[in-house]
Parts: sequence; structure tokens; C-alpha cells
Amino acid sequence: MRADDTVLERRKSDHGMGRLREDQFEESFLSLVEDLLPDRPTPVLVCGMAGARGGWREAGYVSVPAAPQNGTVSRVITNDSRIDVRILPGLSQTNPPDVMRGEETQIAGVLARNPEFDGVICLPGTHTKWVRVAGGAVLEFRTFMTGELFAILTQHSILRQSLDGDWDNAAFTDAVSQGLATPEDTSAALFGLRAQNLLATTGRGETRARLSGVLIGLELAGARSFWEQNPVILVGEKRTRELYASLGRLAPEVRHAETEDMTLAGLIAARSALKGEDV
Repeated sequence: MRADDTVLERRKSDHGMGRLREDQFEESFLSLVEDLLPDRPTPVLVCGMAGARGGWREAGYVSVPAAPQNGTVSRVITNDSRIDVRILPGLSQTNPPDVMRGEETQIAGVLARNPEFDGVICLPGTHTKWVRVAGGAVLEFRTFMTGELFAILTQHSILRQSLDGDWDNAAFTDAVSQGLATPEDTSAALFGLRAQNLLATTGRGETRARLSGVLIGLELAGARSFWEQNPVILVGEKRTRELYASLGRLAPEVRHAETEDMTLAGLIAARSALKGEDV
């Protein structure tokens, strides 16, 4: 990026924390950007799991309530003098216990674009975050393992034998309503998907759609206190946001934002806040 925040180049890699040792982060990063680096030190601002324990360098957590970028960045001692690396902290909560790392930067991006927003930010993913914000600060949040549960059930449970075929939107929508209305029945409902498939009363694609719907309905039931009386900004890619379309009928107001746009806006805001430190 240029100093005026114009994006000059985007590079991607699947080499994240799950595939790297602590001593491999710098090498992996340089393999992506080395041809872009001048001879002088280039500021590098990092968010996400590179700051977790076992990542590039552990960056701490800031306890909520707090502004999403109100903590001390962690400076990385690098072998290559062409990069000056700093990692942003995550957010933590003691009651109930919860943490986030990476999503705080997306939240900062949402607030940079919507400085007066008072409501809830939902960030769907492997670990979906529901976040209550007001006055530019995160007040509370909860994490739901919806995406990870879906992955575990589709890959390691008995349901893995029932999930081929095309996606069924009507079945998905019906299952969201079911999961929301009767979350206490989720365990039984999941086995019911297998039974329906064995009895040939559903197609395999319908089973996958219903599994996803039941889990998202379960999440919505658990997050009711967040969305029931608050406007929601839903942050995600188009397909992910479509899975949460039922929010449009439940919350007083739902707005949409793209993950990459909000992450970039959050990094820009962090860089601006750190300019006094020569970032």
C-alpha cells in the first residue's frame, strides 16, 4: 500500500499458523512479498493468528470493554532488515470467557466506516463472533463453533455417509427455523438426518443443507440476546452472508459488509493510529 492507503498489490497463501512453526513465519512471508520490498525497512502490520501463542510472535489480548485497537502492538525481531513487523493484539472477555484474534481488526474496519454505529456485528466463520458495540468500543462478544461443528460432523460423524448431492435451499431454510425454534432438540435432530437418509425420505444434498441449517439455527438461538433488539452488520463473503439471510426477518435491521474490505479498513485505521510510532 502507498501512504495514501491505495492498494498496490494483493498476495495470498494458505500457509497460516496451522502449517508453520514459529521460525517459519518470516520465511513464508518473504516468499510472498520479497520482490516488492525496497532496500529500506518497510512497515508490516499483521493481524490474526500470527499473533497467537505458537505464531510469529505472541501478541496479547485487550480486555473488553475496549476499542478494538486500543492495545500495544508487538514488535517482531526479524532476520531481514527490510521488514519492520508489528502484530496487533486480540480481544478477551472474562465473563463468560472468550477470545478473538483477527476479528477485532474487521470490527475496527466496520467502526471506521460506521463511526456512529451502536448495535451488533456478526462475523460468521469457523468460529462465528457476535459482538456488541457502542461508542466505538466492543462491549461484549460470544463465539459459536458453528463452522467447526459442521466440518467435524461432515468429516468424522456418521452423517458423512449421507451428504453427497446438490444443495437444497428450501430444506436449509426450514432447518434454520427448526434449529432456532427447538435448540434443545439439536442432538436428536442430527441423528434424524441420518435416519431420513436411510429411509430414503431425503436426498443427500438435502441432508447437507439441513445439517447446515440446524447448526445455524442453533447458533441464532444462542445469540438471540444480540440480534433480537439490535441492528446487525453482517461481515462475510457473499455466500456466507446468504447462509444468515434469515437474520433479515429476525433483527430490526441488517446491513452487509465484505470481509476483505473491513479487514483492510481496520488495518488502515491501525496504521493511522500508529503513525506516531513510525509505522
